[in-house]
Parts: sequence; structure tokens; C-alpha cells
Amino acid sequence: MHIPDGYISGPIAITSGVAAIVVVEVSAWRASRHLEEQPHMVPLLATTGAFVFAAQMLNFPIGVGVSGHFLGAAAIAALLGPWNACMVMALVLTIQCLVFNDGGLTALGANIVNMGIVAGFGGYVAMRGIRAISFRGRTGYLIAAGIGSWMSVVLASAVCALELAVSGTSPLAVVMPAMVGTHAIIGVGEALITTAVLSAVLASRPDILPSWTGVTRLSGTRAGRRRILLVVVGGMATALFLAFAISLFASSAPDGLEKIATAQRFVARPVGGIAWTHSLFTDYAAPGVKNERVSTGLAGVFGTAVIFVVGFGVVKLLVRPGRERET
Repeated sequence: MHIPDGYISGPIAITSGVAAIVVVEVSAWRASRHLEEQPHMVPLLATTGAFVFAAQMLNFPIGVGVSGHFLGAAAIAALLGPWNACMVMALVLTIQCLVFNDGGLTALGANIVNMGIVAGFGGYVAMRGIRAISFRGRTGYLIAAGIGSWMSVVLASAVCALELAVSGTSPLAVVMPAMVGTHAIIGVGEALITTAVLSAVLASRPDILPSWTGVTRLSGTRAGRRRILLVVVGGMATALFLAFAISLFASSAPDGLEKIATAQRFVARPVGGIAWTHSLFTDYAAPGVKNERVSTGLAGVFGTAVIFVVGFGVVKLLVRPGRERET
């Protein structure tokens, strides 16, 4: 669902860019206040971003000639809350744009709005609502997370379609049903992956889940910090494995937006070409490596590591231990 350059108009790009900046700034402010109390959670945020980046490389077929991929915003919201989901997704999408040319620079704001803000907050609101009326305990949490993650993909695709329609790229009556219909199928994969990830967390480290799930929060004790370290090590090992080994078997078919763009004939780039031309691993290909699958795997490992390092650094800058709270 990454929108490339040339698909949305200047006014939509500017409006969505401003909205993205404002929401990400608020997310960072809220994160800084929370992490002052729990600074040991910093590596968990970075690991979550690395995992989402790696998982997004695993395109899965949803039909003839079309594929989908994990979005991840709802999964992050289910684990760490919607504000953290927005911040993590903004980091992932920015790295994808600048380092891998995945999503246009002029459309970065729109991509953050769609896949970070709309998917993160929309999925979270759906989860909380469903959680309130569904089964209690772990079963109810997983049902809520699965349905909420499906809705997050559908909502993000609907907003993307609206942006394309307002930009004059494709008529609303054409692009809306095409985007929503395709991503309703992709959302099933999103729900299955999200449920599987959260099931693993419930089985191994339920103490890191938020209070609304009905399980105990992780404390700031030494034992709690050790458990966080184990989650970080396990999460990064899984992310690196996904990025290199499992990505070798990812579908090469175009994703939902690419397929629809081809069918509706709005794939042409703008007159000025691609806005950002300095990507190190364009289209997830490692320079100088001729084997396509190995090249993609190496690019994935690099991106996963970069997301963790940059994410850890950025989030760490938000935390100022010992700072007296403003009153």
C-alpha cells in the first residue's frame, strides 16, 4: 500500500505531510513521558519496528497475479498502544522510503497517515470496542486483535483510495471498491499474522501486554528488565531470520495498490521523475550481488538492523531520566 511519487496531488501531499508531522510529534511527546518511567522499554520499541520491517518483506499471494504483505500497525497498537504504533510506523516508512525507495518521498506523509495513523488508531479503537463485548481473557483479546487488525488494513486502503480520488488519479467509484475489496482479502492475512504474533507473546511474555488486555503489566524490576532483554533478543533473531531466509520465498507478484494502478492505468511517474534518487538498496536489492534472492535477503538484514539501531537511538533521545516532570 506504499504510495509512490506521482499518485497524489500536491495539496494532498502537503496536507497529509502536515498531519503526519503533527501526530508523530505528539506521539513522540507522549512516548517521552511514558519512557521516563520505563526506560527499559526503549529496546522493545526498536525491536518491534525491526520485526515489522522484516515481516513486511514477506509478500503472500492472495490471487492470480497479486500479493499482499503484513502492515503491522494494529499489532503494534495491541502491544504498545496506538501512539507508539504511529511513531514506530513513521520510522519504518521513512527508512523504507529513503533507503529502499519503497514509497515516494512526496507521498511519505500520506503513507504515514494511512499505514501509521489510520491503521494504528483505527485498529486500536476497533480492538478496544470488540474487546469490551467479546469473550474475557486471552481468547477475547486475540479475537479483538484479529478483527481489529483486519479492519486496520481495510480502513487504511479506504483512506488511500480517497486520496487517489481527490487527487484526480482515479474516480472514487472505481478506486474505492478496487482498493477496499483487494485489501479486505489482504486483511485476512494481516489478522492471521497478528493473531499468531500475539499468541506467541501471550505464551511467552504476557507481562509486556498493556493493562486493557487483562494481564499484568511489566514492572521496572531487574527481573522485568531481564524479560525485556529476552524479548528483544528473541524478537531480533526472528526478524533477521524473516528478513533473510523467509523473504527468499516471498511472492514476486505486485501488491494490491500496484495491481490496481496497472489495471486503472495510473502507473505513470510525474514529469519530474522520482523525488528521491539516492536509495542505497533500491527495490530491496543489495548493490553488487547478482543473485536476486540473496540480494533481497541481504538488503532485508541490513534494513532490519538499521531500523533497530535508528529506532533505538531516536527513542533513546526522547528519554531523559531524572528529569523533573512539568506540573
